[in-house]
Amino acid sequence: MNALNSEAFTLFGQHILWSDMVGNLFGLAALALGWRRSIWTWPVQFLAGLILFGAFFGHLTGSAGKQAVVMLVALYGWWQWQRGTGRTEDGHIAVRFATWRERGAMVAAAAAGTIAVALLFKAYPTLSWDPWPDAYIFVGTIVAMYAQARGMVEFWFAWLLVDLVGVPLNFANGYAFSGFVYVIYGALVLWGMRDWWLRSRKDARPVLEGAPA
Repeated sequence: MNALNSEAFTLFGQHILWSDMVGNLFGLAALALGWRRSIWTWPVQFLAGLILFGAFFGHLTGSAGKQAVVMLVALYGWWQWQRGTGRTEDGHIAVRFATWRERGAMVAAAAAGTIAVALLFKAYPTLSWDPWPDAYIFVGTIVAMYAQARGMVEFWFAWLLVDLVGVPLNFANGYAFSGFVYVIYGALVLWGMRDWWLRSRKDARPVLEGAPA
């Protein structure tokens, strides 16, 4: 695992680690597959988490633990999409806007989760170098992945809110490649948000009996 944490190259004065680069490239691929509503988004996300878990294990225990949770949510997403419920005629997952109750539940869970995780990080400083923003990104990522698993358009809004903190935090803590990838995430999120938004309206449109699909 030491090889994963070795330096791959230097970019604009920033040292790029192999683990940071490879793990985040898989994460970027997973987001792109999510935009395409491909079920392969989940195995790729799991693999990204596995690579980062291996890189952090024994070195940054808190970061390794976070990746373990990400892998569990990826398994949940795979199971949810494998069930085949809520699919469109092209075989892909149907997307929709969350109900107000679901939105309220996700916002409440994100707020409570961020506070709880941040307090945990503060109680055990070795788990995180910056407890509050780190907790915000971690919990926001879990909420975004949950919304994606449920086919909610709000998945993209959650990712956008994560990006707003993730970009400066990663650059500030020396994870330059993560910072660059989060910038690309932002562009992909806006594109994917538009696509899912339009698809949610199309999927919700009733099909008249006898009309062509």
